[in-house]
Amino acid sequence: MTVQDNITGPLTTESGAPVADNQNSETAGVGGPVLIQDQHLIEKLAHFNRERIPERIVHARGAGAYGTFTVTADVSKYTRASFLSEVGKQTETFLRFSTVAGNLGSADAVRDPRGFALKFYTEDGNYDLVGNNTPVFFIKDAIKFPDFIHTQKRDPYTGSQEADNVWDFWGLSPESTHQVTWLFGDRGIPASYRHMNGYGSHTYQWNNAAGEVFWVKYHFKTDQGIKSLTTAEAAETSGLDPDSHQRDLREAIERGDFPTWTVQVQIMPAADAANYRFNPFDLTKVWPHEDYPPIEIGKLELNRNPRNIFAEVEQSIFSPAHFVPGIGPSPDKMLQGRLFAYGDAHRYRVGINADHLPVNRPHAAEARTYGRDGFLYDGRHAGAKNYEPNSFGGPAETGRPLWQPSPVSGRTGDHEAPSHAEDDDFVQAGNLYRLMSDDEKARLIENLAQFIAKVSRDDIAQRAIENFRKADADYGKRLEAAVQALRG
Repeated sequence: MTVQDNITGPLTTESGAPVADNQNSETAGVGGPVLIQDQHLIEKLAHFNRERIPERIVHARGAGAYGTFTVTADVSKYTRASFLSEVGKQTETFLRFSTVAGNLGSADAVRDPRGFALKFYTEDGNYDLVGNNTPVFFIKDAIKFPDFIHTQKRDPYTGSQEADNVWDFWGLSPESTHQVTWLFGDRGIPASYRHMNGYGSHTYQWNNAAGEVFWVKYHFKTDQGIKSLTTAEAAETSGLDPDSHQRDLREAIERGDFPTWTVQVQIMPAADAANYRFNPFDLTKVWPHEDYPPIEIGKLELNRNPRNIFAEVEQSIFSPAHFVPGIGPSPDKMLQGRLFAYGDAHRYRVGINADHLPVNRPHAAEARTYGRDGFLYDGRHAGAKNYEPNSFGGPAETGRPLWQPSPVSGRTGDHEAPSHAEDDDFVQAGNLYRLMSDDEKARLIENLAQFIAKVSRDDIAQRAIENFRKADADYGKRLEAAVQALRG
């Protein structure tokens, strides 16, 4: 085998077959769900999940707490989910916060999205809502996720995060412009986990008892108020107290100052989706509130600390594939990839029976499966039969799916996401920029310029700047001047 510093030629799979499309995962028609026959996607995600041992590849640095979710509004006309069935109903929860790019020993106060992974222990089994503190993300297709995270992690040669890698990818992936604008703005470094919002980010399906379908987005608005750190404040905090966010959360709960979030949803009737001005399943875009105003549905409170961080925070697992009756997936291509990737990561990292651990197993229901043996198996099935169907009284299927089917049409293939009337990679980033005050714009420009100025190649820096210019001419002009001033 020849070792090469630079590998050239066509991109291939691990078996050497040429890759026709590394930008779009294969779907059942334009806008349809992702197909498991896309082995390039499966190979990339499965390989990516096994690149590090034993900490999480992403979201390694985290903190968590138990709490309760209380329903405050009647949403039964939208969903048959039992934990949302009546006002006043309470459900036990576990929420894990995290940074994304850093390793287990990294500091909390860094410029990075924050994971917001919430487990509802419902009577119909566990429902996991795996989101972030941002309503959007950098990419719209899971096939690009391993590439994106590689740019955020340590370079294979230098062992450090490199500005060249980060801005080369972002510049060549203009759909990231919206999220990058969000990340380098004032909310890019939360002062604590208590002082930030959470979002489901993806679009999900709700379906009611009559079988009607609605598309929804979740918002968790902090009742403590938004508080963030400047770049200088974050650098000082990281040096003085790398555990600042974890400490703040734990101590707040210890003193009885339980943090709360007001839970809201945006609801779109299924028939609206096809002609909505933005692709409603594109993770790089929001639904403007004037189109679909958020409505309050509940209150989330964190009120109990874990007793053992490793057992309950590090070994906790969350998967967007963990649905309950009345809630299901959407054709969002990032979500579709995550439905596979998260469970696969848990089976690799924690073990095939990770859901047997106390923090992960259902608390208000009983898991009845035919899975047996493997690492961490607790023997719960004793000598019961391990196949289905059987005539010995074993658990049987219900015949009622958790969610409603979605129509699909067209040919299979590596399709780009369908384009809607106002779909481009820059319009919402520009809207976000223009919403900012002059002071907010100045800080955004400074934060971006400080990072872009570290890029070694002029073409990479210029390509990155051009994406912001396409979002807003003033945005690009001011950023270009700031970068040039720093680069001399």
